[in-house]
Order: sequence, then structure tokens, then C-alpha cells
Amino acid sequence: MSEGRKVVCGNCGKINRLPAERAPAAARCGSCHQPIFSGHPIEVDEAGFDRHLANSEIPLLVDVWAPWCGPCRAMAPMFERAAGELEPNVRLLKLNSDNAPAASQRLGISGIPTLLLMRGGREIARTAGAMDAQRIVAWTKAGLARP
Repeated sequence: MSEGRKVVCGNCGKINRLPAERAPAAARCGSCHQPIFSGHPIEVDEAGFDRHLANSEIPLLVDVWAPWCGPCRAMAPMFERAAGELEPNVRLLKLNSDNAPAASQRLGISGIPTLLLMRGGREIARTAGAMDAQRIVAWTKAGLARP
């Protein structure tokens, strides 16, 4: 049996190891028994973002947004649709910049919405501005295809 990859449960925050020989889409958390992947983005605070960043061995697509931002609100359903296409290969997170000012500053966020693609705890791609679901998926896949 191979080791698999670590992923953080979006429901309870516990770290799970997904065996490589099992389909990740059907995985359930060993602690709360909820599905690991729901096909929906996970809203995180600063601590939750840091936990996913430090412990997830799958790429993270982070939407940095704010509730007062019109383009952010317009993109929200598109990001939701993209989750259905990208999971379980990518974990989608929503980080409210108003509630996470330290993380936003640390990430160098200067405009919203901003999408960050992260792998291995570091940023590999960034884009700002609203996109539709197709463009989010295409941009993410292109970013992951780069070495």
C-alpha cells in the first residue's frame, strides 16, 4: 500500500491521508466522517488558510475576496462551479480579505478578487479580476501544467 497524500478536511480541519489506491472523490474524514471533497469551495479564516497551506499535499486554489466587492460577488458562483470540475485534484478555498488582513498583507494582495494557485505551500500562479468558471478551470490547469 502506498502512502497517499495529506489533505485537510474542510468540515472539521483534521488532517487526513488519502490512500493512492482509492478514489479520492469518495474519501471521508477519519474524524468527522464527512466527505473530504464536496464539490464546493471552503470558506477559511487566517488560521484555516494557514492549516491548509501547511498540510495539504494537493494544490490549493484560493479566491481572495470581500463581501462589499461587486466583481467578487459576481465571480462567486463561477468559483463554485469551478470547484465541481477541479476537485478532488485541487482544493478550492475562499479567503475573505476583510476578515484576514494579516494573511492578505502577507500574500501581497493589492486588488480583489485575486486567485492564487499554490502547491507545496508556495504560490505558483496569481491573477486578479473576475473570471467565469471555464476561465478559472483553464487558468488553474495551465498553472498546474507548468513545471
